[in-house]
Formats: sequence, structure tokens, C-alpha cells
Amino acid sequence: MTARGRVLLFGAGAVVVAVFFGLSCGELPRFGATAHPYGDRAVAASLAHRTANVVSSVNFDVRAFDTLGEESILFATVLGATLLLRLARDEQVRPAPAEGVLPTTRLLGIVLLPLALVVGVYIVAHGQLSPGGGFQGGVVLATALHLGYVAADYRVLERVRPLAVLDVADSAAAAAFTVMGLAGLAAGGAFLKNVLPLGTFNQITSGGTVPLFNAAVGIEVASGVIVLLAHFLEQAVEMSGPPEGGGSAEEEH
Repeated sequence: MTARGRVLLFGAGAVVVAVFFGLSCGELPRFGATAHPYGDRAVAASLAHRTANVVSSVNFDVRAFDTLGEESILFATVLGATLLLRLARDEQVRPAPAEGVLPTTRLLGIVLLPLALVVGVYIVAHGQLSPGGGFQGGVVLATALHLGYVAADYRVLERVRPLAVLDVADSAAAAAFTVMGLAGLAAGGAFLKNVLPLGTFNQITSGGTVPLFNAAVGIEVASGVIVLLAHFLEQAVEMSGPPEGGGSAEEEH
């Protein structure tokens, strides 16, 4: 496609988006008004379904279908990175020699790693009660594991990072979100509709399916981010393989 064609295509798309965006803004409540219909509906739904954290109620109940799309985007990103960054047949990963790590950095990593893991699990498990949830907790869990890389070296990270297991966990968690949605449809309701007891408000077992959705997203995000970073980190270590003409060659990325 020529440069002129790309500009015309972008312009046509921009006009369509601008028209729909303008029409949507015209239906919004007036800025500074006391009436907030969307907020009122979200709070009412949160109270009705006994989900103390309104944000989690919106993400995994009111607009759960959108959340499924967001989770699928991350899954597709990890899948695409895996395909694009996979090693060629003549390439081997050989981690570069580890540089010295300050004792204070090593100590800080050793102390923070288990604490960060506990905090990540807590954020995921209490997503229906307090700020946080599967997306935030999943990122914390992935970050916690990489403290081993910061405090030691790449070889330590490889030992505590079971990529084969995480690949399966990423796929299973992404599929679990859809399966739970189909369970609501099979129960005679709607896709992603709550089909579990709502429990007692402000208790960890409250919120119906929201805690399960949080757990699925937390596992998917944590596993996906770890796998994604693994492929990028592999590009940062030394790769070696024989060139086409024979012999040996080394290339550092």
C-alpha cells in the first residue's frame, strides 16, 4: 500500500471513530452534575451481588464480557511473542556470565521475593473486597518472581521459573474464564452470569463468581507476563550457533 493509501485509510477510520465518539460524549452526564447514572448502577449492582469492591463488580460482573476481551488480548500477545521470539533450529541459549551482585541487593531480593509473592496472592484473593484483583495481583506475582533475577542472575530465574507449567497455566486460566461464562449460559441465564451463592457481604467468600474470575485472571496474568518476559530475556542473553558456511559463530543480542 502506498503512503497516500495509508493516509486515506487512516483518515476514513479516524472520521468514523470521531463521529461515534462525539455521539457518545453527547449522551454523557453534564460535567459537575450531581446525577451519575453509571455510578449509581455500578454501586447498586455491587450491593445486590454482595461484592464490596465496586471496581471488581464492574470488571467481573457488569462488564465481564469486556474483561474477557482484555484477558484474551494478553493471551494473544504472549502467544504471538512465543511464536516470533522462539529460537531457530541452529540457535542455542547460553546465558552470559553473571556479573557480581552487591550483597545488599542480594539480601533485599531474598527478603522481598517471598513477601511480594504473599502480597500478590493476597491482592488476587481479596479482589472482591478491597482495591486490587486478578490483573493487579498477577503483575505483582510476576514481578516477585523476577526479583530472583535482580538479586542473583538469569540461571537462578530459570530454576524458579517452570516455563512448561506456566504455559499450561496461562492457557488453562484463559480457558477457565470462558468455561465459567458458559456455565452461566448453561444454567439458563446469560453468558458470564453469576451462578454461585453470593455469600455474606464483605466476606472473602462473597461475590459469587467474582472471586473465581479474579483467580483465573490472576493466574493468567502472572503466567502470561512471566512467559512474555522469559522470551524477551532470552534475547538479551548470548546465543550461539553454526553459520550457514560451517564452523562456529557467536552473536550477542
